[in-house]
Amino acid sequence: VQLQASGGGLVHSGGSLRLSCAASGFAFGSYYMNWARQVPGKDLEWVSSIFADGSNTYYADSVKGRFTISRDNTKNTLYLEMSALKPEDTAVYYCTRDPTKVESQGTLVTVSS
Repeated sequence: VQLQASGGGLVHSGGSLRLSCAASGFAFGSYYMNWARQVPGKDLEWVSSIFADGSNTYYADSVKGRFTISRDNTKNTLYLEMSALKPEDTAVYYCTRDPTKVESQGTLVTVSS
């Protein structure tokens, strides 16, 4: 199983970023997928989930209305569009099949105030 997240970076408060996650080694289109994030020294925090067919999405209250999860099963890719970013969104973001586990390297998002 490989899940390679990318698209992180440094952005000012109020800015936007789009994260991508390229999946391989498993039947991506059959899996419920998640984004989770972790601040160093703190627990992994679930951010968002999407059904295997993309028909339903769910968000943590902290990101609802600002983040949008999506997927392209033809490209085995998961996305997270982030807007109106806040300093408290600063974290390493991971795509994962299980929102309680880190399965691969994440991508660092840093939001400056």
